[in-house]
Amino acid sequence: MSTDLKICTIDPELLADLKKFRFTKESVNMCMILKIEVDTQTIKKEKTFEDVLPENIHKELRTNEPRYIVYNYKFSRDDGRVTYPVIFIFISPADCKPELQMLYAGSKLSVVNACGISKTLELRSVEEFTEEWLKKKLNEMK
Repeated sequence: MSTDLKICTIDPELLADLKKFRFTKESVNMCMILKIEVDTQTIKKEKTFEDVLPENIHKELRTNEPRYIVYNYKFSRDDGRVTYPVIFIFISPADCKPELQMLYAGSKLSVVNACGISKTLELRSVEEFTEEWLKKKLNEMK
C-alpha cells in the first residue's frame, strides 16, 4: 500500500494549467516539464512544448536532475486507431543527488493524483526517453 507523503506543495497555477492540459482538444504532441523548487519545496511548471517528440524533449532535460513530464502523445495503434493518452513520466537519473531523488520520489504520488493521470512511467536515464521506448510502453499498457 503506497501512501501520499505530500512532501512538496503543488503551485496552484500549475494545477490550473494541468487541468487545461489534460482536457485539451489539440491533436499534436504536447509536453509539460515539471520541477521541484528545492528552496520552497514547491512543484512548478518549468517548460511547455507543442508538437514535440520525446527525442526533442530529452534534449531539454539535464542528465543529473530528476523531472516530472506530463505528455499528451498522439499514438497510432497497430490496429490503426489513433489515441491521445496523457502520460506521467518520472525521470530520475542515476547520477543525481540522493536528496533530490528522494524529494522527487516522495512527491511523485501527490503530483500523479493532482494530475488525475492513470498512465505512469519511470526512467533512470534521460537518453532512454525516445519515441520507440514510449510506443513500446504504451503497447504494453493496452
